[in-house]
Amino acid sequence: MMDGMAADPPDSSGLDPQQSAAVLAPRGPVCVLAGAGTGKTRTITHRIARLVADGHVSAGQVLAVTFTARAAGEMRSRLRGLGIGEGANQVQARTFHAAALRQLRYFWPQVVGDTSWELLDRKFAVVAQAANRVGLSTSTDSVRDLAGEIEWSKASLIAPEDYPAAVARVRRDAPADPAKVAAVYAAYESLKMRGETMMLDFDDLLLHTAVALEDHPAVAQEFRERYRCFVVDEYQDVTPLQQRVLDAWLGDRDDLTVVGDANQTIYSFTGATPRYLLDFSRRFPDATVVRLERDYRSTPEVVSLANRVIGEARGRIAGTRLELIGQRAPGPEPVFAEFDDEPAEAAAIAARVKKLIDAGTPAAEIAVLYRINAQSEAHEQALTELGIPFQVRGGEGFFTRPEVRQAVTALRQTAGRDDLPVGADRGEALVTLVRAVLVPMGLTDTEPSGAQAREKWASLTALVELTEELLTHDPELDLAALLRDLAARAEARHPPTVQGVTLASLHAAKGLEWDAVFLAGLTDGTLPIQHALGDKSTPPDQAAVEEERRLLYVGVTRAREHLQLSWALARNAGGRRSRRRSRFLLGLVPDDSPASKIAAPAGPQKKRPRCRVCGKPLLDASTTMLGRCTDCPSNLDAALFDALKAWRKEKSTAMKVPAFVVFTDTTLIAIAEQQPGDDQALVAIPGIGAKKLERFGSDVLAVVRGEDPVAVAQLSLVDET
Repeated sequence: MMDGMAADPPDSSGLDPQQSAAVLAPRGPVCVLAGAGTGKTRTITHRIARLVADGHVSAGQVLAVTFTARAAGEMRSRLRGLGIGEGANQVQARTFHAAALRQLRYFWPQVVGDTSWELLDRKFAVVAQAANRVGLSTSTDSVRDLAGEIEWSKASLIAPEDYPAAVARVRRDAPADPAKVAAVYAAYESLKMRGETMMLDFDDLLLHTAVALEDHPAVAQEFRERYRCFVVDEYQDVTPLQQRVLDAWLGDRDDLTVVGDANQTIYSFTGATPRYLLDFSRRFPDATVVRLERDYRSTPEVVSLANRVIGEARGRIAGTRLELIGQRAPGPEPVFAEFDDEPAEAAAIAARVKKLIDAGTPAAEIAVLYRINAQSEAHEQALTELGIPFQVRGGEGFFTRPEVRQAVTALRQTAGRDDLPVGADRGEALVTLVRAVLVPMGLTDTEPSGAQAREKWASLTALVELTEELLTHDPELDLAALLRDLAARAEARHPPTVQGVTLASLHAAKGLEWDAVFLAGLTDGTLPIQHALGDKSTPPDQAAVEEERRLLYVGVTRAREHLQLSWALARNAGGRRSRRRSRFLLGLVPDDSPASKIAAPAGPQKKRPRCRVCGKPLLDASTTMLGRCTDCPSNLDAALFDALKAWRKEKSTAMKVPAFVVFTDTTLIAIAEQQPGDDQALVAIPGIGAKKLERFGSDVLAVVRGEDPVAVAQLSLVDET
């Protein structure tokens, strides 16, 4: 139990009080804000069973939608064990697309008539044809990126002609000139409609289902008589198109239960948006809102770290954060580790994995998670060297990826040439040769646009860096020896597909959990990813950076007991240690951690601030600003805090900026607690620098002295003009 808090005992059905509140909520709109590991599937299946048992709805009138077939199957399995008999099999638990496909097949004759249609479950060939028409590349990566843009546009309800303006508005990284992408999108839609049989892709299933219900009253009436109660899981991940379908299903009814956690929103690149979850109470003012915060998955130590990771989040989504409370027995503290280079990091992780396995942790209950798939190579190699079986989830092993196989084939063809200059395939010249071979395949000096192109570029870059690493061990390495090494590595990596350590990206790990989790490669430029940070010509995309923070939060919350977070300062052994650990780790690494000492820069060190109440070190930005631990007693002057907020409101309104731009709530709390009497005391509060002192210092001190906050703000504005 975290912080000594005792949990209320669960009721006879094994539910805790908050879960019971969600289950027993009256028929109507219910929003369940469910943190990681808080038992949301148990809660929503019990709610469905309760509604059926109490006669509010028959089992066949319930439609529950999830985002994966696996989750839908789990829901159906749980329902069968809840004592509603055959009714469990009548509840429809499906993905959005599966539900729409079933409905569209039934209603199509009434809506369209005799026109036939087929499901286009693989759009690659049609997108390639459209790209060829427009004059864009039809390479595999280009077509996949274009297909992704079409899917994002349709999920976001963006028509081809609106695509250029939309990507500019949301600062989306288009894989090609937006006008040309729009032309490909339009051509794709045209090609699907050719011939006597219409071709519908998965997004079309949703769109046509919505239109059938919106435009055909008889269809809507028949559907709404059939289904009366709706449940949506992972509601933070719905797209505008999915919400349109849900609205069409509901009509003017409100028998809807949604479950989600906005702070686990990590799929915005697909069109997913948490705004429907965030706005649920506005749309349904009478909705019952329940917060599930008791974490039954992870130890209190893991839960505490997760809370601190997401506690630093900013923006509207952060306002819904859940303060998880660990319910398991205490376990080991999370481990932070810094390494000189990636091979050393991977080797150390593999060694610790072996210790865990030797101590009794099943290999299948261990995962190594990373930000991009190309990072798997070093871990595949390290696990292979120790004979530890592994499986790559949500992707292919490094040497089985198409771009890596093609690259190795190209290098073999180069090795077979008889016109290479003497020495061009040996020593330092080998790296230049490898780069030259890979350039036509997509290797560039800078990271390209487009998700598929970036993945391919990362794999090709990893091959070059692997060559550089091998050269550090054998300065006379030649192309033939390199190819032998690559072949040996590929041959050694044939792990079983089950009962092995899981290697996965953070995105692929969503919804899963393990006893032990290693979060690897946590450096700036990787997490957060470089294109979120921008460059000299492009400022950081703060929304994208916050999504990267949520990715780390998702990673932390995958661990039940053992958790390690690590980073490497160089890519190759002996390489320049120029990387920095992720900015998200600021304030999280304990002072007594070896990683904290390794990471400390040379020269005089600034002492970590300590709590003015208990004297303990302050480990994050929020407590540093307050000057005390969050659980230490507060001497907040409530009247002064209200006066400061009134002054801030007047000031921010006049400046036409959000209130937090003037001062955050945390800063105002710190001021109301510490009640500074002069400039020196005011700037001693972290977050109040010279600029804010110059602009707001006299106002704040006047309010602290007891002057009218509104009058103070108005007078200072007059002085400024």
